Amino acid sequence: MGGQRDAAVFPGQGAQRPGMGRDFFEAEAESRQVYEEASDMLGYDVAALCFSDDERLNLTEYTQPCIVTTEIAMLRALQRRWDFQPALFGGHSLGEYTALVAAGALPFGATVRIVRERGRLMQGAVPPGVGAMTAVIADELDPEWFPEILSDLAVDVANVNSPQQIVLSGEALAVAEAERRLQAALADRHALRLVHLNVSAPFHSRLMAPILADFAAVLQELAGDLDPVAAARVTSNYRGGFHQGGTEAVLTALIRQISGSVQWRQNMASLAAGSEAIWEIGPGRPLKAFFQTLGVSVNAVTTFTAAERAFAKAEAAPIR
Repeated sequence: MGGQRDAAVFPGQGAQRPGMGRDFFEAEAESRQVYEEASDMLGYDVAALCFSDDERLNLTEYTQPCIVTTEIAMLRALQRRWDFQPALFGGHSLGEYTALVAAGALPFGATVRIVRERGRLMQGAVPPGVGAMTAVIADELDPEWFPEILSDLAVDVANVNSPQQIVLSGEALAVAEAERRLQAALADRHALRLVHLNVSAPFHSRLMAPILADFAAVLQELAGDLDPVAAARVTSNYRGGFHQGGTEAVLTALIRQISGSVQWRQNMASLAAGSEAIWEIGPGRPLKAFFQTLGVSVNAVTTFTAAERAFAKAEAAPIR
């Protein structure tokens, strides 16, 4: 099942957990082949790292290729077992790379090398403790409020995740000041919450700018592997809508995504407008809640058992 009206979306960093993907690995040869290919490309046993309590799973250089590998292993199992063939794709931050692989825009082997370097560069961009990220949670948040509040601070809007969540990223002291200003500016919103994120660096902020040239060089080495026509089926975090233009336009959007805002709310709207059923595939399901704020239902596949339930339900009564 799955066809011209289905969309697949993939969560990014933060969705990792020990044991992720093991049940897919055990159930389908296609999933095992994905882990084996990643191991060959990276020079270490990716399955062993994902399935154990290895502390490296939370180090960005390892986290990123492990998440992409697990999500593609899960997708391959769904394709094999249920002939799942979605037409549109999206991914949150790192998940955009999984989406590009799923759409056929990038080969898997090249992508795990890309995200390993992406993770390594992002981890090394800022010394530990210098940066911070915080989620601003309240009803009907407007991204247009934030430029004035943050105008003189080294803080950026990292993620526009939903009408109820916007994430800020930047220098730790500046983020703390931004929190104080938001509490004052939004004091009438009783539901306002500020949640510090447990991250190793201030992702999607100006503090990532020093690594853009190095990451651009990584992407340029693999530019010949990119299919921009297939990429047009994938939403761009940086642009908000679907990827457009040729190879250089797609690469530019991926480079700028590192220090730019993830326009996930716009991504969700674009995917919902072009599909009847949306499936979240990954070791966690944070995107389902974001879609719900737009009134859009999502099938979440986090385990093989969850996949069996979701596809049985969809076959009986597809989500509309």
